Amino acid sequence: MKAIKILTIKLFLFSLLIGGIFYLLQEYLKPDWVHESLWTILSFFVLLTWLTGMFTHYLLEISKENSVNILLGAIGIRFLASTCFVAIMLFLRVENLILFVINFFIIYFFYLLFDIYTLLANLRPNSK
Repeated sequence: MKAIKILTIKLFLFSLLIGGIFYLLQEYLKPDWVHESLWTILSFFVLLTWLTGMFTHYLLEISKENSVNILLGAIGIRFLASTCFVAIMLFLRVENLILFVINFFIIYFFYLLFDIYTLLANLRPNSK
């Protein structure tokens, strides 16, 4: 339970940092670089990262022997959910498609780095 609280707090702080950067970019620096659906994309990734994190922690508590399969499954779920999100947004005919895709993948890679960082931080104590 403690690991879940720590993950939630780290995710919240990381999301505030990313949201703050994009807010400054949107309001003050280069508003042309930020798509109007950015906050929808950011909300999607916060929810997706939290759900896959909870799912992964739950499964790792049950079976540590299958940790590689669990982590690869979480990455697969994230990729499929992201693909479905982009497909739904394309179906809804989002405007300025190139900017949308660029903003989507920038945020995707930020949250991927967050997952890698939290995964390495969790694996270090277990490697001894």
